[in-house]
Amino acid sequence: MSRTPGTDPELAHRLGRRGLLGVAAGAAATALVGAAAPTASAAPATTGRGRRLLPPGRLGIQLYTLRDKVSTLGFAKVFAELEAYGYDEVEYAGYGQGAAGPITLARLRRLARDHGLRGIGSHVGYYDDGDPGAYTFAQNLTKVLDDAQELGLPHIGTASGPFRYGTTVDAWKRAAHDFNTYGAAAKARGMKFYQHNHAEEFSFATDDPKVRLYDVLLTETDPELVHLEMDIYWAYVGQYRFSRRPDGTPAPFDPLDYVLRRPERYPLFHVKDGEHDSAARDGYRMVDVGDGDIDYRRFIGAVTRIPNGRRDHHWQVEHDSPADSFSTARRSGGYLIGLREERR
Repeated sequence: MSRTPGTDPELAHRLGRRGLLGVAAGAAATALVGAAAPTASAAPATTGRGRRLLPPGRLGIQLYTLRDKVSTLGFAKVFAELEAYGYDEVEYAGYGQGAAGPITLARLRRLARDHGLRGIGSHVGYYDDGDPGAYTFAQNLTKVLDDAQELGLPHIGTASGPFRYGTTVDAWKRAAHDFNTYGAAAKARGMKFYQHNHAEEFSFATDDPKVRLYDVLLTETDPELVHLEMDIYWAYVGQYRFSRRPDGTPAPFDPLDYVLRRPERYPLFHVKDGEHDSAARDGYRMVDVGDGDIDYRRFIGAVTRIPNGRRDHHWQVEHDSPADSFSTARRSGGYLIGLREERR
């Protein structure tokens, strides 16, 4: 079926709102955290008239967003909806479907294929030291990789932060060693291991507050073995919360700069949006993609303009607690499909 949805009046209104906002994520964060935060180009976030900003075949969704529907309706009905919304890929958050009954991995793989969807990756726990039978990388690496291989996944990763051993530099070096081990095992099977961030990865080491923990992870992991899935929303929350060191000295950063410095390390992205809220601890309230202030036209455009940028990266919609998960999937996907490059 066509991957281009029909005209949606609600979507057109939201695209128009975004054009009026014209707020770049980095510049908006500057207003929140003060002069210490980096500025960014405030290009208006209109739809443009050029080619699609999001490369064809690269629109996915993290199924955690739809966990309520998966557990009540089952994968088949969820996949049918996603196909209708124009999605190309899914990222798993577990392989069960609750009340809808058991399903085999072989059946799950066929269902995705039958609805024109590709399984692009999966989130699995990092560790659970209290349960040797836990379905995690640390406790059951072989089983985790067996299942990913049966599903035909090119990526397998964790959404758990590298906090297993604490928040010191040495603790994160130990976690990086774990990740290198998992990455080597995944690579041996033709897969890429990845880690998905939240905001706290951008905090500072407790034993050396000049050191950002995320930088330890990047430095101590082998780029051939460990990849990153940047959750863009949580990265901008990290920018808001951790653009100053514990002693108050400026430590600005722009999440996009991490990607542009080492784009080959970021095959996957989580695309979620947030409205600025200076009263909230995180500086944002999570909303559907297109309803918030993160400038995805700027972010996606910058990534797709680098060499192989339209080929090597995958964009997964996510919302942690949507009011209506099907509506979030439809509206967020429609917004991203509607984005166009500006003609120069």
